[in-house]
Amino acid sequence: MTQHATTGPWDSTRSSQPPERAGKRPPRRVRGAKLGTTVVEQLVDDIVRGTLPPGAALPPEADLCEEFGVSRTVIRESVKVIQEKGLVRIEHGRGTQVTDPRQWNLLDDVVLTAVIAHDENVTFLDELVSVRTALEAEMAGAAALTRTSDDEERIGAELAVMRANLASTPDFAAADVRFHDMIMAASRNRLGRAIVNSIHDKARTSMLYHGEYNEAVMRQTLAEHQAIKDAIAAGDPEGAAAAMRKHITDSWNRRRP
Repeated sequence: MTQHATTGPWDSTRSSQPPERAGKRPPRRVRGAKLGTTVVEQLVDDIVRGTLPPGAALPPEADLCEEFGVSRTVIRESVKVIQEKGLVRIEHGRGTQVTDPRQWNLLDDVVLTAVIAHDENVTFLDELVSVRTALEAEMAGAAALTRTSDDEERIGAELAVMRANLASTPDFAAADVRFHDMIMAASRNRLGRAIVNSIHDKARTSMLYHGEYNEAVMRQTLAEHQAIKDAIAAGDPEGAAAAMRKHITDSWNRRRP
């Protein structure tokens, strides 16, 4: 897939200087039992969208306590969690600094969700689709060698559900996801399946990822899925991998904004 040169909000070429702010940041009071979770999510969002750019220092602990309406203990624990995700580093004498985006743990659920949410130029989604394509193509090839009759039945059943729901986009889309998951399960590659399901679930939260469904698109998707199923049933690993690669790539090119 062709990668686009536009930069996203996490790009390391952005200025390392924090934006000027008039006075203190406005209060963002949080409530409930999971105060730390809310603070972490909001600070991660600030970092990813560039409000706190690489090289910037987090606001002083007292300011964060006032901003979020929480105790110093909650702030300290939240900052530790963000550090574990790779978004900040604590330096003696310099405070807590935002790190270069290349150090972020992009497989972390909170970080991945924020990066996708702010991927206005879909450059990160391009990368995500590229990774998904490589993993699912490999697993489709493996499934052609390792599948059982039960696997084939489950794959075929989801394809049948898709065919029966051309008039229902939500049901068609749900069966589409399950079709891919049944193939990954048939590959017996547990790690690959877990990675794809994780990144794909987060991608599907973005409206930019979905594109438009119509009958022509759904029928094309059915034909591509049928080719994948036929190659797996025939025990053709090269054909299954090629069919899966073509399907995911072509599908993204059809719906990419």
